[in-house]
Amino acid sequence: MEYVKPKKALGQHFLTDMTVAERIASTLDAYKGVPVLEIGPGTGVLTQFLLAHHGADSLVLAEIDSESVAWLREHLPQPQPRIIEGDFLRLPLDTIFGGRPFALIGNYPYNISSQIFFHMLEYRDHVPFCSGMLQREVAERIAAAPGTRTRGILSVLLQLWYDVRYLFTVPPGVFNPPPKVKSAVVRLTRNGSDDCGCDERLLRRVVKTAFNQRRKMLRGSLKPLFAQLDAEAGRAADHTAFLAQAALTRRPEQLSVKEFVDLTNDIARETAQ
Repeated sequence: MEYVKPKKALGQHFLTDMTVAERIASTLDAYKGVPVLEIGPGTGVLTQFLLAHHGADSLVLAEIDSESVAWLREHLPQPQPRIIEGDFLRLPLDTIFGGRPFALIGNYPYNISSQIFFHMLEYRDHVPFCSGMLQREVAERIAAAPGTRTRGILSVLLQLWYDVRYLFTVPPGVFNPPPKVKSAVVRLTRNGSDDCGCDERLLRRVVKTAFNQRRKMLRGSLKPLFAQLDAEAGRAADHTAFLAQAALTRRPEQLSVKEFVDLTNDIARETAQ
């Protein structure tokens, strides 16, 4: 097999620029000795540098495309890393390296990049480091600070557990086929927090509810959440006074992670009455 055709259904845009590939691989150089899981290696352009930097014993590849898997097995040098043929979003990440922490990296498929990060969050204690390339719009959202228009659900939930750094922008011309948008490389490093300071399930509901109607002030976007929480508890309550707080005249992108944690605790107390 000499050629693998990029598949639109899988969001494949194969990296062709060796300089960019080596720059991405080098984002994990500070974590040598830590095993690495590469998502969607395709034809191994990034893989070759990960092998050079970390070695086959420390590298595992996760690839859903059977044609790419066949190409990798035929063309990667010996010794070869282990290849898992399957959907990353279904992988139990706590078993990949026998429970050991590992770094995550890849040229992430655009169509599932957000889902990749949500899946990683479920196993955050096993993934202290993560870097890779994704659509620039998503990269900007992940790294967005409070008060910026690009801030969203992923910004808050990832920054709760990780320090996020936007590293560099990548033009479309270094891919086959070239995407219609620019790409960017980011790096995430666990921030050391092991407790979010509130009910995490409720926090996720608060963040998602707030950003689902991001143009509204918080008092408007969160009102349906109170109705849901009261219905689940089998009670009826009046939250007019709580929703009248001046702090809830802000919009969700203005809040820091800590402010979302504090708001979640306030909502928990309000709905427990």
